[in-house]
Amino acid sequence: MANTGNTVLVLGATGGIGGEVARQLRDRGWQVRTLHRGVAQAGEQRDGMAWIRGDAMRREDVVAAAAGCDVIVHAVNPPSYRRWSELVLPMIDNTIAAATAVGAAVVLPGTIYNYGPDAFPVLREDSPQRPHTRKGAVRVELERRLQQATQPHPLRAGTCRVLIVRAGDYFGPQVGNSWFSQGLVKPGQPVNAVNLPGAPGVGHQWSYLPDVARTMVQLLERRATLPAFARFHMAGHWDADGTQMAAAIGRAVVAHGGAAPHLRAFPWWLVTLASPFVATLRELREMRYLWRQPVRMANDPLRAVLGEEPHTPLDAAVQATLLGLGCLPGAKAPLTAPGNPQSPARLPA
Repeated sequence: MANTGNTVLVLGATGGIGGEVARQLRDRGWQVRTLHRGVAQAGEQRDGMAWIRGDAMRREDVVAAAAGCDVIVHAVNPPSYRRWSELVLPMIDNTIAAATAVGAAVVLPGTIYNYGPDAFPVLREDSPQRPHTRKGAVRVELERRLQQATQPHPLRAGTCRVLIVRAGDYFGPQVGNSWFSQGLVKPGQPVNAVNLPGAPGVGHQWSYLPDVARTMVQLLERRATLPAFARFHMAGHWDADGTQMAAAIGRAVVAHGGAAPHLRAFPWWLVTLASPFVATLRELREMRYLWRQPVRMANDPLRAVLGEEPHTPLDAAVQATLLGLGCLPGAKAPLTAPGNPQSPARLPA
């Protein structure tokens, strides 16, 4: 029988997607726990959530924090791509161990790194996963382990249910390390120019973070009716020629009394020059193929379950994002979640 309670452990609650999912679940009446190394007191109550001191790399910490939980949101990743291949898989193994021990469902924000060009231009849940990058190979293995955890195994105490939601590049008021906030504009500064990372005329898919979190929450509330290993793709916002997001940024700036920003090509040449010395830039260069050809996701299975995909109009989403980043006149300083770790290396602008 599926576990349908409403106690959740969020790993990565100080990050963009983890924090947004945690807040939305809290607002819908869930009992939310978070695990974070920087918590001053064990079980500290903050913002309507219980903050538990612990480390996602320590299995005993994750298992202890998950006791009595119905869902574990696995939204934790190594910062700035550092030690990616060393940390990603041990962390998901710890989450699987905790989930199978208590019979909890695991929710994972998925990526399109799993896919190689042979699956483009339209990605579906069953598209072949043959990545040609190191990060993509790690993500494929991560999902393979999750799928295995939904099946009985003689060496494991139990099984768990898994929900994976894939979306395009995130943007939103509280997204830190993203292409929007560190590639297109500069947080805390007026928008005088917008960088265009994509090749001319190449489309790109974006997803407004609150919509992604809302989708996960709605699917979670229906998890008893979903397959044990459920995957869904979001359509998000499709920028057909690579300039529509920049145009929306320009409209928001003008609406707040600023001058229309000019458009310029993203300095990939600088990424190439600096990548031998900066790990973050090496990883960005490796993923450049996602900007050289159109990649979008079909959301038919998601619409079949929810009826429609949560979708904030582009101009409203961009305005909220720029206000949250402190980029519009009268906006506050960029928002950060409590206990947010040190910001990753900024993309060149």
